[in-house]
Amino acid sequence: MLAKRIIPCLDVCNGRTVKGVNFVNLRDAGDAVELAKTYSDKGADELVFLDITATVEKRKTLSELVKNISKTISIPFTVGGGINTIEDVDVMLSCGADKISINSICVKNPDIIGELSHTFGSQCVVCALDVKRNDAFNKNGLDGWEIYTHGGRVATGLDAFDFAKEVYNRGAGEILLTSMNSDGCKNGFEIDLTKRISKSVSIPVIASGGAGNMEHFKDVFEDGCADAALAASIFHFGEVQIMDLKRYLNDNNISVRL
Repeated sequence: MLAKRIIPCLDVCNGRTVKGVNFVNLRDAGDAVELAKTYSDKGADELVFLDITATVEKRKTLSELVKNISKTISIPFTVGGGINTIEDVDVMLSCGADKISINSICVKNPDIIGELSHTFGSQCVVCALDVKRNDAFNKNGLDGWEIYTHGGRVATGLDAFDFAKEVYNRGAGEILLTSMNSDGCKNGFEIDLTKRISKSVSIPVIASGGAGNMEHFKDVFEDGCADAALAASIFHFGEVQIMDLKRYLNDNNISVRL
């Protein structure tokens, strides 16, 4: 069995790490470079950096900040925000990223998934799906989930389950699945949502949105079938220490890297 991964996320706005609730009401969470180094030193398996306003502000990801972070860490590093072309990916990889995360462009131009996978390898391409519960997408009595883009600001009319299968079929190497309903609420990951998408594709799914305690990670690994779990505020503000979390998971027979 592959080890489950614990991934802190740096949501960056104007060069600073921020965190909100349901994608709004952002508050400062610290210096991105310092936090990245701390997570790398203290047992994180990977790190995700998301420039959360790059697409909305129609600018490129903060490449200099990405370069500075990459110099301080020794773990795999995924970068997203404002990435729209092969050239954008090339720049991020040259700045030290190991993988790139694409979101809005997946909807606008789904062909880009295959193009990036062919050029850089599928292991480099993470499709970030920001989803929100929407009754209009209910199927067979199950909760419906809609894909959102532009940092959770724009509804697309796309069903999350259908779109997850599409990005998988087009060559994505991984899915970063974020529940906007649960984001920052600390009430637990969306277990049913995560399980349904994990079971519908043959690539790793990273669960995101809702982590509030160690048990939530256990639940999303055991019941949600996630391959990795991402969190922000509980790590940024010291509510959960990564190695404490890993020891807890190991004690509960969940394979992690200690």
